[in-house]
Amino acid sequence: MASANDNEILTQVGKGTPMGDMMREYWLPACLSSELEPGAPPMRLLLLGEKLIAFRDKDGRVGVMDHRCPHRCASLFFARAEGDGLRCIYHGWKFDVDGNCLDMPNLPDDQQFTDKVKSDVYRVKERGGLVWAYLGSRAEPPPFPEIESLAMEKSERVVRCHQRECNWLQALEGDIDTSHFSFLHLGATQPEDVADTMHRYNLTDRAPRYHVKETDWGTMYAAYRPAADGQVYYRFSQFIFPFITLPPDGTFADHVQAGIWVPMDDTHTMVFTFFWTKRTPALRTLKDGSPIPGSVSPMEYLPQESGWHGRWRLKASLANDYQLDRALQEGGVYSGIQGLVAQDQAVTESMGEIVDRTREHLAPSDRMITMTRRRLLNVARAFKEQGTAPPGVDRPDFCRDARSGAFMAPETQGWEDAYRENLERSVSPLWAKREASV
Repeated sequence: MASANDNEILTQVGKGTPMGDMMREYWLPACLSSELEPGAPPMRLLLLGEKLIAFRDKDGRVGVMDHRCPHRCASLFFARAEGDGLRCIYHGWKFDVDGNCLDMPNLPDDQQFTDKVKSDVYRVKERGGLVWAYLGSRAEPPPFPEIESLAMEKSERVVRCHQRECNWLQALEGDIDTSHFSFLHLGATQPEDVADTMHRYNLTDRAPRYHVKETDWGTMYAAYRPAADGQVYYRFSQFIFPFITLPPDGTFADHVQAGIWVPMDDTHTMVFTFFWTKRTPALRTLKDGSPIPGSVSPMEYLPQESGWHGRWRLKASLANDYQLDRALQEGGVYSGIQGLVAQDQAVTESMGEIVDRTREHLAPSDRMITMTRRRLLNVARAFKEQGTAPPGVDRPDFCRDARSGAFMAPETQGWEDAYRENLERSVSPLWAKREASV
């Protein structure tokens, strides 16, 4: 059970908070690259509680800056997009993507001081179909991390995003909680309903045991279940600082998938999910090849709006009980909700905007959750109090040995040895051959 003080540190991400300042040391996803068209009007962007705008100038350069004009603080969301920059509609001052003031048309030539005014801007990069920003205090940003999911060829990459109306950590924790998969998502599916593959053990044994450990990049768990012929069915998942997850829902050898749980503010999260199209499909179909009831549903969005929380909102929401169908719940879909994303959304948002962790009664199945929280608290406090650099900030390859998914291994082999062996054999779009060092 977490203390009220721990819960506050874990959930608050504004500037000056331990968690928020720690996160600002990393490169952070800001938006999809496709959301910014050259020469288009600016877009409101909420990132770690900061109200920003993002835009792309006529030459394709991206700017991410404070939404307030440095002159009189009117919002540059209302600015005119003019070629190489944005012009504030209040007095016409113009700024480029680097925050430089290009023009002060309301002043006579002899009173211009454009060289002395600059908008607060953040350094940006584009990788993996996303715009990334560095919000930290370093004069030179850290090296960009080598994340396997960002290395996929564009033709082999699927990127999706959606907004979750709750705190970032309770949203993220669903991705590192393996036992809910056999209930929330597959609770009404029986072992005899699906093909006889190794993933069938998710249904024959819905109460796995766990190995959990801290890693260079964050935390890792292996849920394990006894299998036939002296084998063990392992299901690995990873947490990578500051808020990346590698969910276990796939076959380890080629399972390249990641979730990035970006705090917009304390009570809203933007989720970016990456999939490698060459990965082996997970447990999604019945014996006859048809979808498992409730497992597949298109992600439908509300119309995009220009407000701070107006982007990538799902139609299935608290306002309509996530389109819960009680008849469906009685007739073959455990949750009564269609689609894995909506099912996850329902349970994490139902906890409230910020869950009160002092009310929890955690179990052995929550060991990955408790270890990850403790690691986050320790790292955030160490950075705040001693200035200790968070994991991986200065090592771009710090998570190269992080992989998730399921495999079979002999029961006589140690779980970490099994992980290393399968890691070395895995297929990667980033590294032709791995040299495991976990």
